[in-house]
Amino acid sequence: MNRVRTNKTLRHSEYYDMTETFDRLYEASQNQEIFTDIMSVIMSDENIMLAYRNIKKNKGSNTKSIDKQTIKDIGIMSEKDFLSVIKEMFCCYKPRAVKRVNIPKPNGKQRPLGIPSIWDRIIQQCILQVLEPICEAKFHDNSYGFRSNRSAHHAIAQCYRLMNRSKLHFVVDIDIKSFFDNVNHAKLIRQMWTLGIRDKHLLGIIRAMLHAPIILPDGKVEHPKKGTPQGGILSPLLSNIVLNELDWWIASQWEELPAKSKSARVIDRRDKGKGIDKGNKYKELRKSNLKEIYIVRYADDFKIFCRKRNDANKIFHAVTQWLKERLSLDISKEKSKIVNLKKHSSEFLGFEMKLVRKSDKDVVESHMSKKAIKKVENTLKEQIKRIQHPSTDKEQVKEIGIYNSMVVGIHNYYSKATLIALDCSKINYIISNWIDNRLNTTKQGVIYNKYLSKKYGKSKQIRWLNNCPIIPIGYVKHSRAISLRNGICKFNSQGRQLIHKSLNLDVGVLTQLMRNPVQDRSIEYNDNRISKYTAQLGKCAVTGTILSCEEIHCHHIKPRADGGTDKFQNLIIVHKDIHRLIHATSHEVINRVIKQFQPTQKQFEKINELRIQVKNGVITV
Repeated sequence: MNRVRTNKTLRHSEYYDMTETFDRLYEASQNQEIFTDIMSVIMSDENIMLAYRNIKKNKGSNTKSIDKQTIKDIGIMSEKDFLSVIKEMFCCYKPRAVKRVNIPKPNGKQRPLGIPSIWDRIIQQCILQVLEPICEAKFHDNSYGFRSNRSAHHAIAQCYRLMNRSKLHFVVDIDIKSFFDNVNHAKLIRQMWTLGIRDKHLLGIIRAMLHAPIILPDGKVEHPKKGTPQGGILSPLLSNIVLNELDWWIASQWEELPAKSKSARVIDRRDKGKGIDKGNKYKELRKSNLKEIYIVRYADDFKIFCRKRNDANKIFHAVTQWLKERLSLDISKEKSKIVNLKKHSSEFLGFEMKLVRKSDKDVVESHMSKKAIKKVENTLKEQIKRIQHPSTDKEQVKEIGIYNSMVVGIHNYYSKATLIALDCSKINYIISNWIDNRLNTTKQGVIYNKYLSKKYGKSKQIRWLNNCPIIPIGYVKHSRAISLRNGICKFNSQGRQLIHKSLNLDVGVLTQLMRNPVQDRSIEYNDNRISKYTAQLGKCAVTGTILSCEEIHCHHIKPRADGGTDKFQNLIIVHKDIHRLIHATSHEVINRVIKQFQPTQKQFEKINELRIQVKNGVITV
C-alpha cells in the first residue's frame, strides 16, 4: 500500500510540474547547501495545487475538525480564490485549534489523535512536499517508517537479513515512552537548523503549528509545550527528523566507521558508486574490539541487533542515556529489554521473530504477534455482526465487500511471516464458526471480481451470501520479504525509473492544463480535468485519438443545470468538435462534424449516449 501511495504522489508531482523543483532541492541538500528561502517554493501556485490534490485523495480529507469544514467546502471555490486564501494564511499564519479524539488501543488504553482543520492540513501538506526532498537527502538508510518507497515489509526484510545472513542473535528492544507526546520543540527546531533548513519564516510557522491549541473531548483547551500531535500531516516527518540523529549515532559505532585497510577500499561491483567493499570492511573491523551493531527503525519503534550479549548490555544502557540527554526522552522499563533470539521471540511491527535450528544452521521463524492475532479476530467478528444485521440487501453486499478487503489486507501484510498459514488457520477455526453460526451462507457461487478470483478462486473454504463471496481468512501463503532495492528514490531521474514506468503522456500538455485552468470553474473541476485526461491516456473518449492541448474539452456527463457535479465520475475528456456535436441541435453543425470525423457505429452509439444525457435527440446513421 505504501508503494501505491508513493507512486500516486509521484505522478501528482509530475502533473503539476514539480519534479524538477524537488530534484533540485534533493541535490542541493545532498551537497550540504543551506536553505534560507524555502517559503518561495512552498507558496508557489504549483505546490499549493499539488497539496490540494494530495489532500483530496486522502481518506481523512472528509473528516471534520473544530471548524466543521472538509475538502468539499474547498472544492467548490475557484482556483484563484483558493490560492489567494492559502497565500494570505502563509503571510500571517495562525493555526486553528486542533480537535482531540481518543482512539482505542488493543491493550484497552486509548491513543490521542489530533485533527487539524482542513485549511491547516493543506498548509502542512504544502510544507511537507518541499521539506521531504531536503530531509530525505539527510535521512539514514536504516529508517523505514513514513518515508517514500519504504514500508514495514522492508524493515522486516532487513531484520530477517541480519538474523539469517549476519547471524546476529541478540537484539535490544527499546520502547520510548509516549514518544509523540514528549518531543522537545526547541530541540526539534535546532535539528531542522542543523539539516540546513534555515528559513526563519518557515521555522516560525512550524513552531506555531507545534503550539496550536488543542480542544479536548471534554471541551477544555490545552496549550502544548512539547510533543507533535498524532494525526497531523507534518508530524511523521518531524518525528523522523528527531530520531534521525539516533540513526546516525548508532551507525557511527560500526556501519559508518571509516575504512583504513586497502582491502576495504576496493570498489565492489555490487556496491556501485560507494567505493567500499563493505564485506571486507566489516571483516577488518571484526578484528577490533568494536561493537558490531545495526539499527532497524520504523518511526519510534526500533531494534538494535548485536553479535554479543556483552555488546547488547552496553548499547542498551548507552541508548537509554543518549535518548535522555540528547532528546529528553524516557524509555519504558517494562517494555524495553534484551532478547536472545535463539531462546525467545522478539516482537516488531506486528510480527514475532525467533531463530530456530534447522539442519546445521539457524533460520528465522516468524509468526503474527499475539496482539495482532487477537486484534484480527475481534475486527473480523465485529464485521461479521454488521453483515448479519444489514438494513437492506445492498447494505449487506457493501459490508461483505468491507470484510473481504479486511481479509485481503491482513493476508497482504502478514504473509511475510514464515508461519502465517499456521496462524491464519487458528484464526480461521474461530471465524469460520462465527460465519457458519451467524450467516446463512452457501458453498456455491461465482467470483466476478478478477483479483479475488485469481487469488482465492481455488479455495474450497469460500462461502457465498447474497451472491457475494466471503473470502476465507485461512487461505493464505507465505511470501518472501524483499529488501529495499538500492537506488530507488523519487527525487532523481534514475531513482524514478526504478519506481514505475514513464507515463505514456505528453507531460507538456499536463503542464499546460495545470497552468491554464478554466476560468470561473471550481478548483475540483480543474483538478479532475487533469485526472481525467491522465486516466484516458490523453485520448478522446469517443474517437480514441490523441488530443493536443487546444483540442481538449472536458464535458459534464450529467449537465450542471440538472444537478451534475464536478466530480471525477461525471467528467469526460473529448475532442472540442465532438463536444460541439454532443450539444448541437442544428442539423448544419451536426452534419459538418459528422463529415469531419466519419464516426463508426460504435462511436455513434457513444455520442448518442452522451446526447441523451444532455436531453438532445439521437443522431441516426
